[in-house]
Amino acid sequence: MVRLSNNLIGLLNFLTLLLSIPILVTGVWLSKQPGTDCERWLERPIIALGVFLLLVSLAGLVGACCRVSWLLWVYLLVMFLLIVLVFAFTIFAFAVTNKGAGEALSGRGYREYRLGDYSNWLQKRVNSTGNWNRIRSCLGSGKLCSEFRNRFVNDTAEQFYAENLSALQSGCCKPSNDCGFTYQGPSVWNKTEGVNYSNPDCHAWDNDPNVLCFNCQSCKAGLLQNIKTDWKKVAVVNVIFLVFLIIVYSIGCCAFRNNRNDNWKR
Repeated sequence: MVRLSNNLIGLLNFLTLLLSIPILVTGVWLSKQPGTDCERWLERPIIALGVFLLLVSLAGLVGACCRVSWLLWVYLLVMFLLIVLVFAFTIFAFAVTNKGAGEALSGRGYREYRLGDYSNWLQKRVNSTGNWNRIRSCLGSGKLCSEFRNRFVNDTAEQFYAENLSALQSGCCKPSNDCGFTYQGPSVWNKTEGVNYSNPDCHAWDNDPNVLCFNCQSCKAGLLQNIKTDWKKVAVVNVIFLVFLIIVYSIGCCAFRNNRNDNWKR
């Protein structure tokens, strides 16, 4: 009689096997496209995830349904390591995103972001010249500020100051409020000549649409705010995923015990 735990593990791994196929196909398709830096960065993790799910689900499926104990043992080992990794990443995600928040400004609908408010680990990642050059290229290819400019092009100064901008728009597409530049348009601001600005972002600002504030600390801070928001969501999903993995691992242990008992009876 086929045990319930073996059936459940077989079914779960069959579903995972089906899921791995479109993930793998998507990764391969992205690798064949002449896309942006963002897309090229995504393709390898997607392919790796697809291959990983494919191999692990095959091991679990064959191990449970064909009563191959050593394959089920490998499957359980990988599942255990995955549980440890997911748990560690979840704790890490909560830790590095604990600091940092936008600064509310009087008379402004948007917030401004300071790089020093975020965790040292995140700051080191964006302060790396190589990392930031790739990120800046990705932001530029995504037309972040061109869409921002087109959306608010007809705003007066008062209307613009009341807009609810995203963290990246606030940090990368306009100068810091500290600069006191004169508003001419969403991405066109007049500097006051001869002023020694205390905020280095004021010197980094340029009306050139290819420059703007992409070299500013505020742009890096805006990116970190986005990362913080996304990682908080990922961490919550990871908690749910972790509970699911523990349940599957427990069922897998029952299936492994069933296989071992059947082998002894033979």
